[in-house]
Amino acid sequence: DQIESVKELSLIFLRSRIVFAQKAGIARERIVADPGIGFGKSFRHNLDVLRQFTLYHSLGVPLLMGLSRKGFIGALTGEKQAGNRVNGSVGGAVWSALNGAHILRVHDVKATVEALAVAGAAADPDQSGL
Repeated sequence: DQIESVKELSLIFLRSRIVFAQKAGIARERIVADPGIGFGKSFRHNLDVLRQFTLYHSLGVPLLMGLSRKGFIGALTGEKQAGNRVNGSVGGAVWSALNGAHILRVHDVKATVEALAVAGAAADPDQSGL
């Protein structure tokens, strides 16, 4: 199945780059992996990276997700202007955070922080401060 092979190739590639970085003298605790939304993937492959994001935890390094304003968000929402893809970008960031992203690359910081505060409170009300 092509989708499985894209995911497997992505994991194999990232594992090899982690090993390469370590052999070059970079300490493992300084390495972050980015599954690479966009970067030669189809819109469907991007969705599969999001859906299967937790599998990337097997890499054993912090994970970065950078999907803010990407073309596939425009394809999903119908928004052609990248600067107007705030809602879709925030939705993707929340999904990524709830699935264990350690770092989010976003354009719309305030909207993302507010959405994450609500999602985080729903996930763990004791941490909400209420």
